[in-house]
Amino acid sequence: METHPGKTIASRKLAENAGEFLIGNDLRVTRLGYGAMRITGEGVWGPPKDRTEAVRVLKRVVDLGINFIDTADSYGPNVSEEIIAEALYPYPDGLVIATKGGFDRTGPNQWKENGNPAHLRSACEGSLRRLRLEQIDLYQLHRIDSKVPAEDQLGVLKDLQTEGKIKHIGLSEVSVKQIQHARKIIDVVTVQNRYSIADRGSEDVLEYCQKEKLGFIPWFPLAAGKVGTEKKETPISRLAARLKATPSQVALAWLLAKSPVMLPIPGTSKVAHLEENVAAANLRIDASQMSELGSEARAS
Repeated sequence: METHPGKTIASRKLAENAGEFLIGNDLRVTRLGYGAMRITGEGVWGPPKDRTEAVRVLKRVVDLGINFIDTADSYGPNVSEEIIAEALYPYPDGLVIATKGGFDRTGPNQWKENGNPAHLRSACEGSLRRLRLEQIDLYQLHRIDSKVPAEDQLGVLKDLQTEGKIKHIGLSEVSVKQIQHARKIIDVVTVQNRYSIADRGSEDVLEYCQKEKLGFIPWFPLAAGKVGTEKKETPISRLAARLKATPSQVALAWLLAKSPVMLPIPGTSKVAHLEENVAAANLRIDASQMSELGSEARAS
């Protein structure tokens, strides 16, 4: 098998080289997953320009050994979940599909928090129908809506879990204090915050998740595609040149080396880009290289 990190790799199980993580003590996932926001139209609104390619991407995700796909009812809205079911149902054994609820969409790039318990219940049940599932493995609260008591938002998720519609519950864009409060009401197994080599604002949340053995899912793990686009030379570009990899691959490998609870979910609408991203699973960043990039890996 070709293992050069900068090449397109055809291996069926390449993603497994990134290692695994156990979510909630029973969902074993590849640490390099796939984020399905990009298989929608511009502004995360409407259908993708090339639906056939979107279906090809999802099928290739599975071919490459990824068994963790992250989506949301608000992606499209509904479009991402519908295409996932179109491409992959009936789902292969072991595939974990995580989705989210808690936003209303009124147009391209427009997002409005809605933590009303009735909305969250409706969103969850809609996701179940679109994904053709009887139970969602990991259901995440997209945001804690400041207009609604957190206890009410978390309470309806707990009810849905009791009813068997949700297996595990995760949170998104939360502080350590919010996680601690939520854990008094529900069992939190993952946290999804914005984080990347270029955006480390959730460092304290990552530290908390590692201490508590909660999965940390960094969204925008490539800083929305900005990593590697700088015209000037950077520590990432210099290391990428030495390793014969792309800056994006280095950024993903950095995330994997940063913490054993890290679960990056880079997204794309193109098969070639997907294969490039997953090839980062073969790239190893050592302690000196982490230091060179301005960080240290956290021991497990």
